[in-house]
Amino acid sequence: MKDRENAMRVGFIGLGVMGLPMLENLAGRPDLDLVAFDRAAEPLKQLEGHPSFSTSLRIASAPAEFADREIVVTILPDSTITNAVILGSNGEAGLLNCLQPGAMIIDMGSSNPVETGKLAQAATAKGIALIDAPVSGAVVKARSGTLAILVGGDDAEFQRARPVLEAMGTAIIRSGRVGSAHAMKALNNYVYAAGLLAVSETLAMARALDLDVEVFADVLNASSGRNVASETKLKQFMIPETFAGGFALRLMEKDLRVARSLQETTGLHAPELELCASIWRDALAELGPRADNTEVYRHVAALRGTREG
Repeated sequence: MKDRENAMRVGFIGLGVMGLPMLENLAGRPDLDLVAFDRAAEPLKQLEGHPSFSTSLRIASAPAEFADREIVVTILPDSTITNAVILGSNGEAGLLNCLQPGAMIIDMGSSNPVETGKLAQAATAKGIALIDAPVSGAVVKARSGTLAILVGGDDAEFQRARPVLEAMGTAIIRSGRVGSAHAMKALNNYVYAAGLLAVSETLAMARALDLDVEVFADVLNASSGRNVASETKLKQFMIPETFAGGFALRLMEKDLRVARSLQETTGLHAPELELCASIWRDALAELGPRADNTEVYRHVAALRGTREG
């Protein structure tokens, strides 16, 4: 058993499809003392089977139990929920009311960078550091601990957070000031969405033309049309229509809304971004919150009357 007195005291809030395997990787580190929290019972129940459970990994019943934590990781669906957990809501104390001065919060969700900046200011006023560290790589890389992690914050804060981040990812990329990582993540996800939309539309048209779609996928991936969606989603989930890509359509819709909001911040108009955001909004309304992101193909194909079956 590790020496709990010398271990870094880390809290973890948010045990969704990404957060749970990320925490499980952290729990494999002998130099960390972990306390986890989520409002859902099922992921907490799963933790009971972890080898570190009840020794170096424990469950909290509320964020107020994080008072002694040196670092707290949050990975939550959006800025509204993140703000509630950090600032408090409905009479419940937030992390800024519980943590001691000198503590650090690492926001690993895909939050709105403007809101992240406001949170960082509020944290600084309490003597608490806040950095943003959104992730990329989907569930498979969360499980293997090989995520790409963008990090916004100053050098001293980054170095302090680094041992925790390196337990969850292999590509740690400094993005600049606090909020810059969330901005880059939103813009990155827009570029990915644009590629996925193009793949969805061309797959629908290839089927309407009675082309061999397996061959068409090979053509894309051997040619200039190649992108992440064509390489990792087309043959795997879209052609067979299993749609098990591992990233929720509702989360992409949220990321596109965040990216879209940056138009106002920058004063720039991005018509293709507007198009992507509107298509994902309509797809979410049609397919519902449980749909996989690759199911945007179903929405696109149905619009054109070409979806099989």
